Amino acid sequence: MADGETNAELTARVIDSLYVEAMVLADEARAYFDSSGRDERLGLDPVVRIGFACESLKVTTRLMQVVAWLMTRRAIAAGELSNAEGRTAERRLGDAPESDEALLPRLPAAAGDLVQASRDLYDRVRRIDEGAAPESQPSPARSLLSRLQRSL
Repeated sequence: MADGETNAELTARVIDSLYVEAMVLADEARAYFDSSGRDERLGLDPVVRIGFACESLKVTTRLMQVVAWLMTRRAIAAGELSNAEGRTAERRLGDAPESDEALLPRLPAAAGDLVQASRDLYDRVRRIDEGAAPESQPSPARSLLSRLQRSL
């Protein structure tokens, strides 16, 4: 770590950076799907048009899951939540729907780029969230066996 930077400071900087990235991407997605994406959608085959609408919802879902998780991390950093509270199941990164791989090549390039960017961001945050998973609780029976073995 550079210049005495603590792990907590580094983590806070990463979370803040991801939060800014998520908010910028959410704004780009909103702007695209509300304006030029709407025009591009009209020129698509009807089946692809439905897929386009579904993918726009998937992008939004992924981004909102990421933003909610990042807000929890910020609340922990601010002392509003304990680390244990932030690691409960309901505060973990929510599931995001998978994109239709067969559909993606048929979407306009800008839509495909937004889908991929949201997937990449979600995957990065998912890896961080998995690293923050609560420690598994040892089995009471195994703990008892371990104590018995140590006493022999």
